[in-house]
Amino acid sequence: MRPAIHHLSINAVRADALFASPLQRSDEPAAEQVREAIASAIREFGRRGCGGRVAQEFGDHPETAVLRMRWARWVAGEAFTEPGPAAHARLFARHFAAHVVHAARAVHVIRAA
Repeated sequence: MRPAIHHLSINAVRADALFASPLQRSDEPAAEQVREAIASAIREFGRRGCGGRVAQEFGDHPETAVLRMRWARWVAGEAFTEPGPAAHARLFARHFAAHVVHAARAVHVIRAA
């Protein structure tokens, strides 16, 4: 019988790596810290090694592993969807432009009255 091959999504691999990392929820890590912890865990344990640590923890402590995995999935997802500096600049420019248009309309209304 041939072994089953499972392909994990990149999000699942990241969550497993964060789960396997020493980073804790109580650290309240920033996105950059999360990305660094994930990269470090993958370098140290490999993709399968991170998955193995997850499996071991679920076997030994299922009640706490569920909570940690829920946190790891959420935080890993947020860390890689956070907009970078260019996106922040575009958002600021749109926000600023909207205020300028609003102010111009207000001045136009005041002059027309």
